[in-house]
Amino acid sequence: MIILIPAYEPDLQLPDLVRSIRQAEPWLPIVVVDDGSGPEYRDVFDAVRDLGCHVISYGRNRGKGFALKSGLGFIADNLPGHDVVCADSDGQHRTADILRVADSLREEDRAGQGWSTMVLGSRKFTGDVPARSRFGNTATKMLFTLATGERIPDTQTGLRGYPAAMIPWLRAVRGDRYEYELNLLLEARNAGYAIRSATVYLDHNSGSHFRPLADSVRIYAPLLKFLASSFTAFLMDTVLFVLLTLLADSLLLAVLGARAVSSAVNFMVNRRIVFDHGRDKPAGTTGIRYFSLAALLLAANLGLIWALEGAGLLALPAKILAEAILLGISFVVQQRFLFTAQARGKAASKSSRTGPREPSASTHIPG
Repeated sequence: MIILIPAYEPDLQLPDLVRSIRQAEPWLPIVVVDDGSGPEYRDVFDAVRDLGCHVISYGRNRGKGFALKSGLGFIADNLPGHDVVCADSDGQHRTADILRVADSLREEDRAGQGWSTMVLGSRKFTGDVPARSRFGNTATKMLFTLATGERIPDTQTGLRGYPAAMIPWLRAVRGDRYEYELNLLLEARNAGYAIRSATVYLDHNSGSHFRPLADSVRIYAPLLKFLASSFTAFLMDTVLFVLLTLLADSLLLAVLGARAVSSAVNFMVNRRIVFDHGRDKPAGTTGIRYFSLAALLLAANLGLIWALEGAGLLALPAKILAEAILLGISFVVQQRFLFTAQARGKAASKSSRTGPREPSASTHIPG
């Protein structure tokens, strides 16, 4: 087992955490990644190096995701075959909780699922916790469930355990900043991996470098792109719907004509821009599935409009309400089935334990 700690401009909580881990597990290897903190933080990293840590550093700040992948690259190249527990440097993770996640990894291994299961230290918020932490976790849980259909208690936790066999895949997942950890959860299922949660306790996170606006945009980018694409298609569909309603006194013709044009544009945008793996599959096969989905949603849309008009709503408000109801269903189906990455079989996952290692991230290791 190895503890991996990414750190950007850490305070003395980092050496305190390392000392605490050393007291509990004296021989546990610890890898600390200096994510371009600068010379003014050299004393802090010298202190953890003196405590026996491997310290990786590079010149400029590259983001938490990059730091984690750099540390995983060092482990793969220099300490292969070990499971990894990742913890934050700001003191929010207690040593007992870090070791609890490590024990959960060992339990999965004894159960025969250790190679394919990541363990999340799901936080139970206690004490004076910043409102952004509570709100951010609640919002991300809801969006994650919408996107994947899976319920995970804490999607933003930085305390995570990964089996050694998972490291090559971890290094290949996109993202260099805070979005990286959410991307791991979004892509785990298609890669053949399971997710387990272990309850831990959070006292504070005052040392976090999370930027509420910029990093939230990165984290929520997949859903935000989908909403932008859907809104554009919705505007196009609505304008065409109104025009066709004025030109032809037929609700069916107006709905069908508007949807035919807007769905074709929406398919091209989603496949090429919104979903990262959209172009991995043949356009013909994906197009057939997309337009089959569009046909089902169209039937549901038409039925809802008729029902809402029957309840007394005018055509345009009825259409807007129907579109809003069906938006979530459309996102889930496209994210999980139409534009998802090719799933890896378990045999392929197992083979990663003995297959060739990828080149490590470019890092400088002082001393």
